[in-house]
Amino acid sequence: MLARNEVLALILGGGQGSRMFPLTQYRSKPAVPIGGNYRLIDVPISNCLHADIRRIFVLTQFNSESLNRHIGQTYRMDLFSEGFVEILAAEQTPDNPNWFQGTADAVRQAERHFVRYDADYYLVLSGDHLYRMDYNALIRAHTDSKADITIAAQPVTTSEASAMGIFRFDRAGQITAFEEKPKADRLTQIGQSIPPSATFAKHTPDKPFVASMGIYVFSREVLLKMLHADDATDFGREIIPRALDLYVVKSFVFHGYWADVGTVDSFYDANIMLTQSDAPFAFYDPRRPIYTQPQFLPGAKLADCVARESIIAEGCFLGPCTVERSIVGLRTNIQAGAQIRRSVLLGADFYEADHGGPVYGDNPRLGIGRDVVLDHVIVDKNARVGDGAKLVNERGLRDYDGEGYYIRDGIILVPKGGVIRAGTTV
Repeated sequence: MLARNEVLALILGGGQGSRMFPLTQYRSKPAVPIGGNYRLIDVPISNCLHADIRRIFVLTQFNSESLNRHIGQTYRMDLFSEGFVEILAAEQTPDNPNWFQGTADAVRQAERHFVRYDADYYLVLSGDHLYRMDYNALIRAHTDSKADITIAAQPVTTSEASAMGIFRFDRAGQITAFEEKPKADRLTQIGQSIPPSATFAKHTPDKPFVASMGIYVFSREVLLKMLHADDATDFGREIIPRALDLYVVKSFVFHGYWADVGTVDSFYDANIMLTQSDAPFAFYDPRRPIYTQPQFLPGAKLADCVARESIIAEGCFLGPCTVERSIVGLRTNIQAGAQIRRSVLLGADFYEADHGGPVYGDNPRLGIGRDVVLDHVIVDKNARVGDGAKLVNERGLRDYDGEGYYIRDGIILVPKGGVIRAGTTV
């Protein structure tokens, strides 16, 4: 176990999150709900807490109110400890009037807030990844190898490699080159990350490349020097390639489940994966659970419904309906006759009183109405889907903006607070 004040964590909240629109229309990426009960930011914070890393800064600049509220209500440290989870939002100063220009620039601008804390190592993390990692093992690997920078890495397939930062190694396992998101023709030139017959990464033929996970350990002085040495704005595109000629840069190869949940389709896939009986990741683990805000809600109430391979969160009411391979988030109300398949419902922030009369005005009631059919749909919080609506993407559209909904990567999205009128067919 590390000394309590040896490591300080910096979690990057990401930029505008346009690839996750409309899920990021009113919130930052780390605040996006996942798995029925959680938010993405809960993953790196929980991993830190299990490693006894209790000084954590979250760097963000877009739509940070929701994230601020969640962190403030969830992560309240002991008054007699030095631990904290604190938001560092982008701010204009006399020295720098600009917003964050990239990952490295975000850390550079936040430096004046975190540099005063004693720390031998800085753990730099992303706020939109799904995984469970022992950061103690990562930092031990860093210290044991006497590295200046250690990067968590994972073997990946050729199709995955173009979207990630790719390493090249020599036979001894030293990093010789790093390329951020190389195109397909460049991957053909590289051939593979690891020389033939080398076994240090324990990779398989179907995963010939080793990619950065965007998880870094920097020795204190190295990070501070690199931030001030030039005007680099991004870790992957600039800081890491330049460091290879100046410092000892090592990899820490991780073989567990990991997903970058930074796009609509990756977010959808990660949620649907959770419904599998043999899912490679689960939010509950008896030794290292993922923490989140306690809701103090009643258990879900199911009234003669059928649910298969699904996750039903607290506080839900499900009438006589069918739910298959889906996530049903907090306080979701699903009325009789609804058919929910391969869908992700993020739930609601409140309950809506039902006095037996027309209390909804022209809008449907909160939640999923009677005889609604959803297939391959994400319904954001506080949305209303009217009776008889059918959202199945019958035309097979890839990207489209409709009345009260969007289609991205073939997935229908009903935005936060969105309204789908009764009888709508998509």
